[in-house]
Amino acid sequence: MAGRQGADLDLVVRARRAVVDGRERPAVVGVRAGRVVLLEVDAAAGLADVPPATEVVALADDEVLLPGLVDTHVHVNEPGRTEWEGFASATRAAAAGGVTTVVDMPLNSIPPTVTVAALREKQEAARDQAWVDVGFWGGAVPGHLRDLEELHAAGVMGFKCFLADSGVEEFPHLDAATFARAMAETARLGALMVVHAEDAEALRAAAPASRLPSAYADFLASRPATAEVVAVQRVVDEARRTGGRAHVPHLSAADALPVLRAAREAGADVTVETCPHYLTLAAETVPPGATELKCCPPIRERSNQDRLWTALEEGVVDMVVTDHSPSTVDLKHLDTGDFATAWGGISSLQLGLPTVWTEARRRGIPLASVVRWMATAPADRVGLTTKGRLRVGADADLVVLAPEEEWQVDVAALHHRNPVCAYAGHRLTGRVRRTWLRGTPVTGDGPPLGRLLQRGHP
Repeated sequence: MAGRQGADLDLVVRARRAVVDGRERPAVVGVRAGRVVLLEVDAAAGLADVPPATEVVALADDEVLLPGLVDTHVHVNEPGRTEWEGFASATRAAAAGGVTTVVDMPLNSIPPTVTVAALREKQEAARDQAWVDVGFWGGAVPGHLRDLEELHAAGVMGFKCFLADSGVEEFPHLDAATFARAMAETARLGALMVVHAEDAEALRAAAPASRLPSAYADFLASRPATAEVVAVQRVVDEARRTGGRAHVPHLSAADALPVLRAAREAGADVTVETCPHYLTLAAETVPPGATELKCCPPIRERSNQDRLWTALEEGVVDMVVTDHSPSTVDLKHLDTGDFATAWGGISSLQLGLPTVWTEARRRGIPLASVVRWMATAPADRVGLTTKGRLRVGADADLVVLAPEEEWQVDVAALHHRNPVCAYAGHRLTGRVRRTWLRGTPVTGDGPPLGRLLQRGHP
């Protein structure tokens, strides 16, 4: 729709359906200088007279306006392992999937983000090739706990640590004593600690993954639910002991939910995420040798998946983010199908919204709930209060979703750098048709306009 001369606004979007304040309703959104400055909803949205705008867009009847999603768990891998992904491809994929803010994990890049110098190197790599806004996690590893305060002052969103082998030698895990010291330090700083919650001892005691390398059941037995339960309990205990803030990423094992529910009831500041692959894929359907589905913690049984969905609806699980963890094709060992040696990680940054919405829709869960889990809740936990919501004063990060459109995943058509995908050939419902970053369309043409974010971004 054409705009008007002498415009008061840069952009007006009219939508018969928009997710605002936790429910779908008609809305008119007005944008000036990258921020939402006008929001009319319900009956007011039907008024014909709106301020003049440079561009006026009326969504089609089959489209819904959403806030841009916020994915706080993304492994971009640049610098050092850019052949695995990189900021250019990752942020293009994000925009195509309706994600307008990503927070990059501190590991898999070389150097890892465990010093301010490493943070600056990563920021410089991202600066001119980010198609969406990018924030950064710092890392908590042995020998670098003294760097946490300086990294916190430099604006990282918080810190990531492991309680078991991370998979890369330059990012070692914390033993129990060092984790306790790290939690005490992040509590002192008021920083959020993100803890990969699998217990090293429980993993060592589990069945070996190499007995029948191509059998998914054997791999699953090597990463038992008990490893997550023990580690989650340790996270909760340390959060309560120190008064610190903690977050459990990529929860796979529903058996840990009672621990988290009790922590919430006791007032511990512990939040938890799960991921699209745990909500949409099931161990029973993983073929032998299908290492594109390997991740840690692993994809578990369908009954486990049902419990995760219930926990989301009850608020025991707070959010859904991708844990986009790509690699080159060769590291997946697709030729041998060896789960024991293949890289563990799933690439889903571009597919998170449609995969989760497809399953949520099947279960009768409203789109507004998916938006809360994938946009508002992640933004709130990392303090990005102008992201993940349609509200006056928020960044005009907008997404147009056709929630009923069906399509098939063509891996070659995705923006991810490497053509390895756990969802190849899957039929999904819900396609992202347009994305705006602070009121500007993200089309892949022209210079990238993504900004580098610091904690507390206004």
